[in-house]
Amino acid sequence: MEELIVGLKNEIIRVLNLEDVKPEDITDDAMLFGEGLGLDSIDALELIVLLEKNYGIKLKDPSQGKEIFKSVRTMAEYIQANRTK
Repeated sequence: MEELIVGLKNEIIRVLNLEDVKPEDITDDAMLFGEGLGLDSIDALELIVLLEKNYGIKLKDPSQGKEIFKSVRTMAEYIQANRTK
């Protein structure tokens, strides 16, 4: 799980072009949207594409996104439970 979390942090930084952010700057349970990293709805679309391309996961219900993308840890748990790649 720890390896997945570190990989996700690196992918989030790369995909969202967060040039001033390092993986160690993102805590596992920090909120990704709002007060945490301050991501927005466009970033959410990028994260959905990331799940699909890198892990073979398609969100069946877009309303799930709020829970899945709550933090890096919740993303990792969802990927671990649903990955196809």
